[in-house]
Amino acid sequence: MAVSRGVYQGSAVDHRDGFIHLSAGAQARETASRHFAGQEGLVLVAFAEYQLDHLAWEPSRGGALFPHVYGEIPVAKAIWVKDLPLDHGVHRFPEGAI
Repeated sequence: MAVSRGVYQGSAVDHRDGFIHLSAGAQARETASRHFAGQEGLVLVAFAEYQLDHLAWEPSRGGALFPHVYGEIPVAKAIWVKDLPLDHGVHRFPEGAI
């Protein structure tokens, strides 16, 4: 849906919280297991921090800083998009992705 619109406008949780939740590369595995366990059809999308407008690093899980975007994210700003398949119920991250 985001591809056809040209922008990612966030999930229901993002709308509730007022910003789009992102994770840094080192945070992605834990985020996937915590919030998307067993969910099929996911993709991993990489962005360059400097290309994201309205980006703020704010404390979240355990006080760690997480990237949040206040607004939409143009899909054209994605560096790459890779499938995040399940392997025996656990997301298998693409080699070299994070």
